[in-house]
Amino acid sequence: MQFETTKSSKIIYNILYMKDKYIHIYNNLINYTRNKDLYKNLNREDSFSDRLTLFLLHFSFFLKNFKKDENKKILQEIYDYNFRQLELSIREIGYGDQSINKKMKIYINLFHSMVSEIHFWDKLSKSEKLKKISFFLGNFHNNDELLDYFNDFNSNLSKKTLNSYLKSVSNP
Repeated sequence: MQFETTKSSKIIYNILYMKDKYIHIYNNLINYTRNKDLYKNLNREDSFSDRLTLFLLHFSFFLKNFKKDENKKILQEIYDYNFRQLELSIREIGYGDQSINKKMKIYINLFHSMVSEIHFWDKLSKSEKLKKISFFLGNFHNNDELLDYFNDFNSNLSKKTLNSYLKSVSNP
């Protein structure tokens, strides 16, 4: 007797499989947002809101650098995984279902705006890049330092493969 694969068992398998498969990428991005030097240079306390904004910006650069046709499916899975993790983090803080839906919509819209704005990052002038950084991180101080940081981050991403991020956790 053969077992039929049902849609619900596929969903459960995908959730369990994705739990481990993309944890390194998620942890890498979280590590970048926990970079104490980043907050020290910005003269800011480390808050959930700031960390989330920085996470989304790091993730935007990540997707920008690895966006290729051969990576399309895996990047979609990483996107789904990361936003599922963000939703879980917001739930852990104590927001209710209705608040979470509103917050997630805001964060997803912010993220897509970031992706759109940094799409041609490598072709932008320094002043154009600073405008984009200031738009998303306008309430931060020392945006020149943030610009240098994200230029370096972007450059470092371009030197690695997507596979290297799938297999290991790196430190900022």
